[in-house]
Amino acid sequence: MNMEKIELKEVNEPNLLSDIFPHITPPHITFDGPITEQLGGRTYTIDPDDIRTRDIFITDTTFRDGQQSRPPYTVEQIVKLYELLSRLSGPNGVIRQTEYFIYSASDRLAVEKCRELGRRFPEITGWIRAEPEDLNLALNMGLKETGMLTSCSDYHIFYKLKLDRRKAMDKYLGLAQQALSKGLRPRCHLEDVTRADIYGFVIPYVQQLMRISEQAPPDLRAKIRLCDTMGFGVNYPGAALPRSVPKLVLAMIHDAGVPPEQLEWHGHNDFHRVFVNGATAWLYGCNALNATLLGIGERTGNPPLEGAIFEYISLKRNLCGIDTTFITEIARYYRSIGTHIPARTPFVGDDFTKTRAGIHADGLARDKRIYNIFDTAKLLNRPPQVTLTDKSGTDGAYLWINNFLGLSGKDRIKKTKLVKIMRWVQNQYEVKKRTTAISDQELIELVKKYLPEQYEQARRQGRLLREGQFLR
Repeated sequence: MNMEKIELKEVNEPNLLSDIFPHITPPHITFDGPITEQLGGRTYTIDPDDIRTRDIFITDTTFRDGQQSRPPYTVEQIVKLYELLSRLSGPNGVIRQTEYFIYSASDRLAVEKCRELGRRFPEITGWIRAEPEDLNLALNMGLKETGMLTSCSDYHIFYKLKLDRRKAMDKYLGLAQQALSKGLRPRCHLEDVTRADIYGFVIPYVQQLMRISEQAPPDLRAKIRLCDTMGFGVNYPGAALPRSVPKLVLAMIHDAGVPPEQLEWHGHNDFHRVFVNGATAWLYGCNALNATLLGIGERTGNPPLEGAIFEYISLKRNLCGIDTTFITEIARYYRSIGTHIPARTPFVGDDFTKTRAGIHADGLARDKRIYNIFDTAKLLNRPPQVTLTDKSGTDGAYLWINNFLGLSGKDRIKKTKLVKIMRWVQNQYEVKKRTTAISDQELIELVKKYLPEQYEQARRQGRLLREGQFLR
């Protein structure tokens, strides 16, 4: 193989690629140029940088899909979580809408209580089956929009609904027309779309829906939610329908006539693709990404809303008025109501900012940017931390103790002062054959015992890392 020889470029200052990794915000997602996709013999060119000016946004289904995989929320819990969602959404309404079940008395009471908060964002919407009695429920509640389940694969049409394609299409269109005639905006959920006959059923149905919808005022026109119900969607360039996320979005926009602002992606995580599929839908022209808090949803879950927030910021390359510290508040509230969050969960897990490796701890002590993905202390109220094990070494103890005492720079306690603490840790693993990590509380007691002057000084000066930031 003949390759052009590329010479090493020596530099006087490090090239930290700060335009991509500013650290004070999440890393920016940048592109080298347009991307293309084939659909039906046509080539579509997408400029991914258009996403910086497009009105992409997040929608929430925590109180609908999220309630299908956990014990029901109480009314008080729904109201609290809705309030936190609203605060996280920011002044620009990045979290544009949230949807609710409306079948039970407690469901309807939760909607009313959330309405009483008077928040503009996220807008409160409903969810119903494609049945006349369900439509009346939404109308009686005075909702402006409701999701409507319009299953579109033959698995569902023939085996679940016991219909044929014509009867299913007529049923869906009839109910959507009823909703429009009564001033209710229908959001038609194309259930199981990644297993459907796209040009045999989905496109003809959606085309008809768009024609009916054109007669309504712009703020009432029907929306389409692409539901990857079983997680079959893939984002690979060139993948075939019905599984191709890029082709599904392009087909909806260019063949079915759905404007991007009326198009939404809803995915599931059965094949670990839930988040990348949602972001791909954004990239190819779908404006709305449907998500749930912590990704809690039916079976394997939905796109985690906190992840969608950081992806949004990374694509826009701007915080856009979002106060990301509310993500930590949301996680703290979930724990308070008994929800288990796996420790390694990005952004919200206990171990998200923790390392157990001595070499990582050494890097963090030298410059937090080495092993801290962004300024987690600023953006999430969660500074980098270390959990001591037999793999952490003196570097791990050095970082933990100085973080705890609020010391930095030349004020840090030197490693030579930590000999007795490290001897205790070593004894735990080599003599007592311990297999668990050293707890924060154990380390605090060690600091009190072997570094009493430094501990008391830090306590008096209010430098001890606060419990909410440090201890669980």
